[in-house]
Amino acid sequence: MSTPSQPQSPSQPQPQQPSQPQPQTATVQGAESTKANLPQPLAVQEAEIIAVRKGMFGNRNGGDTTGYGRLVRRIELPGQSERPYGGYFDEVENELFGALDEQDLAPELAIDKVVLFRDQLTFHVKREHIRAVAKTLRDDPALRFELCLGVSGVHYPEEIGRELHVLIPLMSVTHNRRILLETSCPDADPHIPSLYPVYPAVDWHERETWDMFGIVFDGHPALTRILMPDDWPGHPQRKDYPLGGIPVEFLGAQIPAPDQRRAYN
Repeated sequence: MSTPSQPQSPSQPQPQQPSQPQPQTATVQGAESTKANLPQPLAVQEAEIIAVRKGMFGNRNGGDTTGYGRLVRRIELPGQSERPYGGYFDEVENELFGALDEQDLAPELAIDKVVLFRDQLTFHVKREHIRAVAKTLRDDPALRFELCLGVSGVHYPEEIGRELHVLIPLMSVTHNRRILLETSCPDADPHIPSLYPVYPAVDWHERETWDMFGIVFDGHPALTRILMPDDWPGHPQRKDYPLGGIPVEFLGAQIPAPDQRRAYN
């Protein structure tokens, strides 16, 4: 008759189990996480204050009838954002920088900074490389930003050397993603390569930006005015464009042009 086995004493060493290999998926995920957190090869840039405006519209010559004549606002452009950005933004930057490297175009030579502001990722691209960057964003399988949603102009008279800015929103229908491209040029040389060869749908968008801001899109097939008459002087949406206006007769009273009205401040 066999004797029942006694339970092992707590002081006795337990047999060691053979170590199990870690699953490969965890290693891949760890590598992707590390890649997403790698810093981009762009110099750190601080936010830049380019102007301080007073009043509602920054009009120094009077004419502010809003009652906000004592309002003081700083015009600040955000600097380089730190990684990780979150969401799909890190992957988009990694893929774009890798694709530019494959074309022997160093990302730091084509892109000035990458800004994440109000949940919107913006690549600030040097104007001479804007077409190459846009074509890469359109054609690379991991990016596939097939749709350009427009071209808009912005005028910062106080930002000497890059007074005129162009904003270009892009959308990837394949990956359901959105980003912004931004480029700039000086008022003395308002030339930016046209994106018409990459996105033909920007034809009229670039014409409107030329009409309102005077930005010349080199390579556009027919850069003519689209809103103002052909012989109209100047570009009405520039900040230094005079308010002007035509006095309007209303029930026997003359309403003066905006720059001739009385001010409250």
